[in-house]
Amino acid sequence: MKSVSISGSLRENVGKKDAKTQRAQGMVPCVLYGGKQQYQFVVEENQFKQLIYTPEVLYANLELDGKQFNAIIQASQFHAITDKLLHVDFLEVIEGKPITIGIPVKVTGTSPGVLRGGKLAKKVRKLKVKGELQHIPEYIEVDISSLEINEYVKVGDISIPNITVVENPANVVVTVQPTRNMEAVATETEV
Repeated sequence: MKSVSISGSLRENVGKKDAKTQRAQGMVPCVLYGGKQQYQFVVEENQFKQLIYTPEVLYANLELDGKQFNAIIQASQFHAITDKLLHVDFLEVIEGKPITIGIPVKVTGTSPGVLRGGKLAKKVRKLKVKGELQHIPEYIEVDISSLEINEYVKVGDISIPNITVVENPANVVVTVQPTRNMEAVATETEV
């Protein structure tokens, strides 16, 4: 998993008034928890471009008051109208302790069912996985090269070394569905 470096400044005052002032200056109030100590800090809004506004899942290498922390985004809040970033919660990643995070699903291969006119339907964009940071992949690869029409890949069919997928094993990840055009052709040939 790739990382992004972010540097922040510890907040002296904590509260709504202070947060509003910080946002007016182009800063985003943040909190880091999950470790021995909780930190309240602010980060320049433009530093989040590589971390939040990307389809990839990345972890942050935070620098606060001369200390380094590895962290993942646990939650982020946006303004309802302007869509401006208001607040970010970071969860500290402690070595040897597993984390739970959503990883994107990447479909590979060419399905014979799609070549015969079926429609590929990706039912899930991300899967939640649990494991240590060094074992978590950038994406989960799902091979569809053996899928015929009306066949699918379930969560239970996916296995990743040193990682546990925490979704329901019966959930469908990707499927090849018949199209109306195919059904019309099938009924014409039967008659």
